[in-house]
Amino acid sequence: MIRLHHVPGSRSMRVLWLLEELGETVDLRSWSLTDGGLRSAEFRALSPAGRVPALEIDGRVIFESGAIVEYLTETRGRLAPRPGEAERADFLEWLHFAETQANILQNLNIHHIFLRPVEARSLALMKLDTKRLAVTAQALEARLTGRDWLLDEFSAADCMMGFNLEALFRFVPRADYPATAAWSARAQARPAYRRAAERGGSSAIYTQDFYELPDG
Repeated sequence: MIRLHHVPGSRSMRVLWLLEELGETVDLRSWSLTDGGLRSAEFRALSPAGRVPALEIDGRVIFESGAIVEYLTETRGRLAPRPGEAERADFLEWLHFAETQANILQNLNIHHIFLRPVEARSLALMKLDTKRLAVTAQALEARLTGRDWLLDEFSAADCMMGFNLEALFRFVPRADYPATAAWSARAQARPAYRRAAERGGSSAIYTQDFYELPDG
């Protein structure tokens, strides 16, 4: 039995999408960001930082999406180059670059959406993180220009990085990154992605298509 602990629109979507790509049957347990469940002793026993995803598999629990993705590609199917193969270093690089970008997106979510009162926001940090996000988007655009996927073929790295796209274009203009936008459309057209999105649900945190920096 594989059980995925999940919050709609969160990093656990990466794992749910990959499990669908691998054809695995998964028991999905959904949690809320707002009811305190992630801070409970029950959940902290699964994930000590109180964050999703947590995956119950092979008689143990694994947390951290990057670790879960690596484990699944090693034990449940390919979707990743093996050690020693030509694209292995590229796979690992983009797998973990996804978290570099996701952490910046998390900071922008906090400032634009969650931090209250509005006066508590730091405009300087918002500007800095928007610039940092653009740098990661430029790197992704350069990688994807002239290619369909991050590697020669679709891989688990696309699942890791592809999760970020719902948030990325809330803070940087989609029109500035045409190769990335086209890659996002290809990814979201995959049957496994559609199944995961339908089952996992979407994020409810965004109320705007695009978040401008405040004046000041």
